[in-house]
Amino acid sequence: MNRKPWGGGYARPTSSIIEDFTESISFDHRLAPYDIKLSIAHARMLGRQGIIPASDARRLVKELERLENEVGEGKVRWNSALEDVHMNIEAILTKRLGAAGKRVHTGRSRNDQVATAFRLYCADAAEGLSKRCALLQSAIRRSARRFGSVVLPGYTHLQQAQPVTWRTYCEAYLAMFDRDRGRFRASKERAMEYCPLGAAALAGTSFPLDRRAVARELGFRVPAPNPMDAVSDRDFAVELLAALALCQTHLSRLAEDLVIYSSREFGFVRLDDSVTTGSSIMPQKKNPDVCELARGKCGRVFGSLMALLTVLKGLPMTYNRDLQEDKESVFDAVETVGKSLEAMAECVDGIYVDRERAAAVLGRETLATDIAEYLVAEAGVPFREAHAIVARLVASTDRLERVTEEALREAHPSLSGAKFSISFEEAVRRRGLPGVARKRMMKKEKRRERR
Repeated sequence: MNRKPWGGGYARPTSSIIEDFTESISFDHRLAPYDIKLSIAHARMLGRQGIIPASDARRLVKELERLENEVGEGKVRWNSALEDVHMNIEAILTKRLGAAGKRVHTGRSRNDQVATAFRLYCADAAEGLSKRCALLQSAIRRSARRFGSVVLPGYTHLQQAQPVTWRTYCEAYLAMFDRDRGRFRASKERAMEYCPLGAAALAGTSFPLDRRAVARELGFRVPAPNPMDAVSDRDFAVELLAALALCQTHLSRLAEDLVIYSSREFGFVRLDDSVTTGSSIMPQKKNPDVCELARGKCGRVFGSLMALLTVLKGLPMTYNRDLQEDKESVFDAVETVGKSLEAMAECVDGIYVDRERAAAVLGRETLATDIAEYLVAEAGVPFREAHAIVARLVASTDRLERVTEEALREAHPSLSGAKFSISFEEAVRRRGLPGVARKRMMKKEKRRERR
């Protein structure tokens, strides 16, 4: 019979079916480093406060530090009969230290324990994700430096709209992932705002805990002010999942662009062989599987966010076992987005932008707005009238590809002769940021990357 730490008043053991259904050690072992960290801070405080013998506190800290190394080296075998990582760690301490091991749980409950460990995990995960975003941004910057001057079509509604440079395109994604990094930083700050440890099950404890010292040692801003909210709050996890969902959305948009632009119909982007796969039947195929998987994993990450929101939707105060369902969603989303960021960084690093193909694909009709703006600036034509003039010109000259001098003169006298001549490059320069401002923007992005 596996005697549970809480089973002193139970006459019968837990059914094996129920043990299998209720265990969480198969996934929450990821919290082991964080549970050990908070247990060390808790044990030190118990000793300082005289709640447990100082010698027992020292033995606990020493054994926990030893266990931390063993966990890092993968030497610990987890027991599903002990339900979760917290009970496993306590059982190991009890086996090794006897009565001293049993004292580690003084003044706390698994409710405040898991809430604290989970906050520490989420803060750590958010920081790691921000760093992975920075690595992807570095890959995007390298691509911008290598192919930045290539002029290609910019699209709205997937129709050619105006000419842009590859640098401008890259900067759009730099801006997206910069917002993601900001959200990850905010997620970390939120997770580390309030320390639940000391809230115990839901109403605190009669022991004279020094919650402020424990919060400070663990890196939290302050102890959680309300013990009921402390053990049941998972807003920080929802906010991290929301940040993850948005980041995966941006990855999916980037992936979608690369899938389209690398197709034969567009063809001005080529993906490296190292990030594509072949077909088992069609010898000519080079498939953008990395991009397609990054796009497809959006549903998985969105599902994790919706799963946790649904768990929280109708929970009565305070802790309920439903909250065990918070961790798998977060663990999976963190891993999914982290791997997607790494894979897309590898993909972007292998991009080749074909200048000649981009020029061949780019249609003259993308200069229509520039022609209208010329009429406004040089001939004083009201913009709405200029818009109509150019629209008729495009319709009558087969998308401006074969525009004649006669057609220009008929459209408006100011367009005849040498009075109007513009290249794609000139159109980009006229609309683009000044060179100094652009350099400053790139330097600003680099400084953010280093943070």
